[in-house]
Amino acid sequence: MAFLIDEDLPRGLAVRLRTAGFDATDVREVGLRATPDAAIYQYAVAHTLAILTADLGFSNLVRFPLEEHHGIVVARFPNEIPAPSLNRMLTEAIGALGLNSLQQTLMIIEPGRIRIRRNV
Repeated sequence: MAFLIDEDLPRGLAVRLRTAGFDATDVREVGLRATPDAAIYQYAVAHTLAILTADLGFSNLVRFPLEEHHGIVVARFPNEIPAPSLNRMLTEAIGALGLNSLQQTLMIIEPGRIRIRRNV
């Protein structure tokens, strides 16, 4: 799986995911810092990347229909969690799923819970 990581998640997450064997790019690495959600979405679709974000707005199925994207993962964790711990938890959660693709999938990861919605 390949991810585009939104700027609302720690910079170190891309490194952690790459170390775990995932293809991961931070939006700041490709000049998308402070870019509107729609532009990040279009970049991800054009480059066949799943979006990894803490922005709940990306879970809006009207704005970001399942059938159009390569996956959206929304991380819903308390702000008080230190970045290294958040990076570890997200990497472990994604790896534990054992999925080859997030195509047309919305996943919301919360402490102790993962919700998945797919286009069937």
